[in-house]
Amino acid sequence: MEKPPTIRHPDDPLPLLEHLGELRKGLVYSAIAIFACGSAVYSKVNIVIENIAAPVGKLYFISPFEAFWCQIKIAFFLGLLLSLPVVLFQVWSFVQKGLLPREKRYVLLVTIVSFLLFAAGAFFCYFLILPVGVKFLLATGSDVVIPMLSISRYLSFVIGLVFSFGMVFELPVVIGFLVKAGMLKARTLIKQWRFAVVVIFIAAAVFTPGPDVFSQALMAGPLLILYAISVVIAKIIERRR
Repeated sequence: MEKPPTIRHPDDPLPLLEHLGELRKGLVYSAIAIFACGSAVYSKVNIVIENIAAPVGKLYFISPFEAFWCQIKIAFFLGLLLSLPVVLFQVWSFVQKGLLPREKRYVLLVTIVSFLLFAAGAFFCYFLILPVGVKFLLATGSDVVIPMLSISRYLSFVIGLVFSFGMVFELPVVIGFLVKAGMLKARTLIKQWRFAVVVIFIAAAVFTPGPDVFSQALMAGPLLILYAISVVIAKIIERRR
């Protein structure tokens, strides 16, 4: 006598092999989306390079392969940026199957807020901090010390700086997670605000490309606002708890 097929409830956990299959499918879809978007914008890479090089004037390449590799790298990052909705959807589709309904709402909210904060930090750095900082650094040259920037090193500098600002702007998410986990309290954040101000200005001095006070203030100002927002978020989390 044949055994009747097992009917699985949607909320039942998936077997390991099915989990791995879902993960592989999500990775394949994400890779296809990144490649398709990167290929679509490859013809516009030179426009992006001209925009990136605006604060310095001209960029140079010192090996035959360097300029081509930088074009590939820019196309990849543009493709990743444009395909983020697809990538995040694939990540969410994989993660949400192991979460309770309440946890799904929480993780989805954190994901959206994290993305928006990272994008805000990246755009803030690219359009405000980078032009000011690069011009200040180039002004330290002289008639003897002449800047001749390699495109690969300058691109690495820009990507690293933009990424750092995006991560620093995740401050409310990090503080909210610590409060949710019971490792931090809103009362502590309010009590230690002077120490937080010092740490924020130290971080601004580390991450900004130039030692001028103006660049550091441009970064410290938004971080102070984000810290105040974090205190409000901490209070809301504690009240709901």
